[in-house]
Amino acid sequence: MLTAVELSAYVALGAVGLLAANLLLGLLLATGYNPARHWPYRPIKLFTFHNWTGYIALGAALLHPFILLFSSAPRFRLIDLIAPVWSPVQPISNVLGAIALYLVVVVVTTSYFRRALGRHLWRSIHYTTYAAATIFFLHGIIADPTVTGRPVNYVDGEKVFVEGCAVLFAAAAMWRIRHRRSRRRPQAAQAQS
Repeated sequence: MLTAVELSAYVALGAVGLLAANLLLGLLLATGYNPARHWPYRPIKLFTFHNWTGYIALGAALLHPFILLFSSAPRFRLIDLIAPVWSPVQPISNVLGAIALYLVVVVVTTSYFRRALGRHLWRSIHYTTYAAATIFFLHGIIADPTVTGRPVNYVDGEKVFVEGCAVLFAAAAMWRIRHRRSRRRPQAAQAQS
């Protein structure tokens, strides 16, 4: 029989995978990638796909701690989820998870109102995605999925999945930064001539 703690851990892994996919799609969009002009040469609406993976990832990330309310050992209260400083186990990890979740809520909510906010303000807020991702991955790596306080096993399958998502995101983010810089150099040279 699947316990609430185990179910919460599986939902968390799904949320990590969805968030990683969403982050990678966002980085592709930020570089101006268009699948109709490049591989796979199909008119795929990446922006719509990016939005929906974000909504589903947020839903999974919200569901993950909510499931813990049904755990009998350890017993979590609603306040332990909202302000996990008083969490019965792993308060540091849970605080990191809550901070990351709150940042994702802000990013998704402001994305829904991006036209009303204006592109400049929305984009500035949207950059907090990098902080949210970093904190989410850290939370996923240091959290004990059994919530028993075991030491972190960095080569456990679940941890390797989270670590792999983190490395993939970090590599893609560095590629994005280099891509942006390489596009600015020719523009700067053109402006000087």
